[in-house]
Amino acid sequence: MNALNTLAGIVGPRNCITEEADLGPYAVDWRGSWRGRPEAVVKPASVEEVAGVVRAAGAAGLAIVPAGGRTGLAGAAVPTANGPPSIVLSLERLNRIRDLDARDFSLVAEAGCVVQTVQQAAAEAGRLFPIQWGAQGTAQIGGMLSTNAGGIRTLRWGNARELVLGLEVVLPDGRVLDDLRRVRKDNSGYALRHLFIGGEGTLGIITAAALRLVPALRRVESAFVAVPSPDAALSLFARVMASGAEVIGFELCARFCMEMAARHGTGLRMPLPLNAPWYVMVEIAAAHESVPLRDMLEEALAAAMESEEASDAVIAESEAQRAMIWKIREDYPDCARREGPAVGTDTAVPVSAVPTFVNTAEAELRARWPEGRMAAIGHAGDGNIHLSLHAPEGWTDRPAWLAHAAEMEPLVNAIAVSLGGSFSAEHGIGQSKRHAMATHKNPVALDLMRGLKQMLDPNGIMNPGKVLP
Repeated sequence: MNALNTLAGIVGPRNCITEEADLGPYAVDWRGSWRGRPEAVVKPASVEEVAGVVRAAGAAGLAIVPAGGRTGLAGAAVPTANGPPSIVLSLERLNRIRDLDARDFSLVAEAGCVVQTVQQAAAEAGRLFPIQWGAQGTAQIGGMLSTNAGGIRTLRWGNARELVLGLEVVLPDGRVLDDLRRVRKDNSGYALRHLFIGGEGTLGIITAAALRLVPALRRVESAFVAVPSPDAALSLFARVMASGAEVIGFELCARFCMEMAARHGTGLRMPLPLNAPWYVMVEIAAAHESVPLRDMLEEALAAAMESEEASDAVIAESEAQRAMIWKIREDYPDCARREGPAVGTDTAVPVSAVPTFVNTAEAELRARWPEGRMAAIGHAGDGNIHLSLHAPEGWTDRPAWLAHAAEMEPLVNAIAVSLGGSFSAEHGIGQSKRHAMATHKNPVALDLMRGLKQMLDPNGIMNPGKVLP
């Protein structure tokens, strides 16, 4: 194909991959749920090369599927199975940190920088890039922003969107939008960066970002707490928030989730016997060493125990113990995958509605699928609870379970939306939630989104078959 020769001329023959065996990893998502073969995988090393690839692909009628670390959970970085001829545009070679200004608390990183690399660079400068989730050692900045990723610290610093000062984006016509300014106040018109953050590559390709840093954490305290119910967990959350400490993590985990982590995790040690129905992981922090975090946490936990909002608790006595608590949480998705077939969700509700959401969903799922096993885990401090329905123990036929429990996700989505929540909290839409967009997204919002797509990408070459129903 002449177009592939043109692309190879832009990025170099070694960076235009067409061999079947080499295409394989780019043709399937992390979960193995979505598959689509690209015509080639193209790996540019500069914004100029990205722009050249976009222009050449557009001229040849090839769709473009941007890809980063490919740890997404909604199938956005994989071509659609029956879609138009596509190339995967991998940003992995755009991996430089262009600038770090500790006095300005900012950093400019290219899209292919691994999130953990950015975190380490910030730490070496005495600063913190605060987003955190299990895939941070593989996920890249471009993918993080394209999906507006969340994680365990959203309750304090927000999703990825809140950490962006400016962007560099290659538009579908090959023009480069250079909006990498690092100012905190800019009312000079529309905040265009927000179109591309969470856009999943359907409006343009993020090639670099100016990111906001925060002061390094000098003191951190973590605890693993047994609680009788989600309602009790929410009461504990209020106590910790009122303690005067900076609350940076508050995770709610059903016992079944912890049992899966204990069964399938490598080197995981549970801080408490798994006797309670629910557990909470809480972390507080301070930028100054003199803040009496330990006293604050102990006081909040003691009050919770006295009020029967908690039945047991362990406060980490060392950095190794603290890391273990959060390793359990970060390793959980892989442990859950090893448990067997499951249908999952990515819902969010107002924080105060978490107990109602969990209790309502549990009752509905038990009534519809009594043989299933419900898992509930998530960021209770920001209302993002991931519910999943696992097949009975010993069930290995994944397609059969997905078909049997196919209505589980729409049911849970509807419950979340009825409580003022969302069917997509932090994983994005991709291919997997387009049906939910059609069902639950406000029609006026959909019309505006389609209008923006048509204006910016009239030929529909940017990640077709994603986001919009």
